[in-house]
Amino acid sequence: MDILYAALVLGGLGLLFGGLLTLTSKVFAVPSNPTRDAIREVLPGANCGGCGYPGCDGCADAIAAGKAPVNACPVAGAAVAEQIAAIMGVEPADAAARKVAKVICQGDIDRCKTKFNYTGIQDCVAASLVSDGNRACKYACLGLGTCVKACPFDAIHIDEHKKIAVVDEDKCVACGKCVAACPKNVLELQPVTRPVRLMCRAAEEGYLVSDNCRVGCIGCERCAIACKFGAITMVNNLPVIDLDKCVGCMMCAEACPTNAIWADWDERKIAEINQDECIGCGLCKRQCQFEAINGEKKMPHEITTACTGCGACAAKCPKKCITMKVREHARDRHAKVGTTPDPVLAVKNENVAAPAAKPARTPEMEAKIQAALAAKAAREAAAKQGDAMKDTETPVQTAEAEKAE
Repeated sequence: MDILYAALVLGGLGLLFGGLLTLTSKVFAVPSNPTRDAIREVLPGANCGGCGYPGCDGCADAIAAGKAPVNACPVAGAAVAEQIAAIMGVEPADAAARKVAKVICQGDIDRCKTKFNYTGIQDCVAASLVSDGNRACKYACLGLGTCVKACPFDAIHIDEHKKIAVVDEDKCVACGKCVAACPKNVLELQPVTRPVRLMCRAAEEGYLVSDNCRVGCIGCERCAIACKFGAITMVNNLPVIDLDKCVGCMMCAEACPTNAIWADWDERKIAEINQDECIGCGLCKRQCQFEAINGEKKMPHEITTACTGCGACAAKCPKKCITMKVREHARDRHAKVGTTPDPVLAVKNENVAAPAAKPARTPEMEAKIQAALAAKAAREAAAKQGDAMKDTETPVQTAEAEKAE
């Protein structure tokens, strides 16, 4: 009988608490968000955190609240981003805005000197603790695969011959785990499409860089001088490119003496004038800062192969008869027309800006360049002199020298 009473009491308590819980859930229920639920349904459910939110639930909440873009999930891809855009009732995200990890270093073993042979743990973090790594440039990729171990998507590997990290952009989802794992900070998330990129982190200048790496930035500032649009500023001896100002003319990469700036040459543009519609107003010629447009007043103008593809002429053409197309041949830097008046005639239309004056290298910039060249010449001369002395030494002199040592 006691067991029966106990069972009845426990059963009654269970019913009472169950009823209280049901009542509480009804009273304090959070209204469902159909948009959020639909977004969560199409997300892949990887819960990797690459979006910057706590799992897919957090990402769905942020997208539905308008705090994150429709392509916030790096794993989902363009197809899922389009589905989310349809759910949100907005335009799909631009594919060009997709980011991938980029290796900001070209210092492979053929270009960057090696200080010593490292035989320890095959890990970049461990190697960096030994004399800041075995590469002569302390900013270079060590190529020991710490980033490879950190990537959960098999999107990065080490080139067996060059010993440098290489990213597979098709597999990369921009989760940022390789960026966080790299002790040398040579990995960075950047837009997959970009006209120019700085491919060096060496925050030094002149021979301090060129002695260690053949493709390092020496801080000569030629890129900043070549840029006519104010898109490059020098910070810690490295050029910083403002993509909002960059027009894709690629003159910075063309001027770089060490190829430290990469350019997408295959997509470089060139202007083309429709001869039937051009009225010869000359606005395009006055806008061109590269003297790449030829033509007399009231006569159709022509574009020469000196065109950099900046698009300034197309933007100002009142007849909209200038189009930009991908060029088929490399730019001829010697094809300047040189017929633009100097100084340029006064511009009556205040909306048309006069070309900026051609900047010149400052004495400080010139001194840096000359110092680097002089140091290189001195090293080469000393090396040749040392080889010559070795060739002229007799066996007796060599033996005496070794005995003296």
